[in-house]
Amino acid sequence: MASEQYAELRRRLEGERRRLQGDIAALDAEDHQPSDDAGIGNHIADDASDVMNRERNAALRGNANDLLAQVDAALHRIETGAYGTCERCGQLINPERLEALPYAIYCITCQAEVERER
Repeated sequence: MASEQYAELRRRLEGERRRLQGDIAALDAEDHQPSDDAGIGNHIADDASDVMNRERNAALRGNANDLLAQVDAALHRIETGAYGTCERCGQLINPERLEALPYAIYCITCQAEVERER
């Protein structure tokens, strides 16, 4: 893969990193907004909606944190020169796969094997 392709993928990963950090911050802010007397005189359905929103935000935050870790790992692999190499078999990952999923750690063959093993 050419260095300009690596530079473009790095820019995309850094942009994705900023977006994920913003999403996580927004979810945190939403969870820390004061509610109007939660649990005091509210209808039980209102309290249930608040709980559901907090649980949804926790799930979204968990997914965003997982994806952020994958993006950070990909940026680290770029820094160390390991980017684009399958972590399972050591072969080069197809550039089209990296275009589609810039934080991929496996070639398509190994990814299929990993998914079958689950």
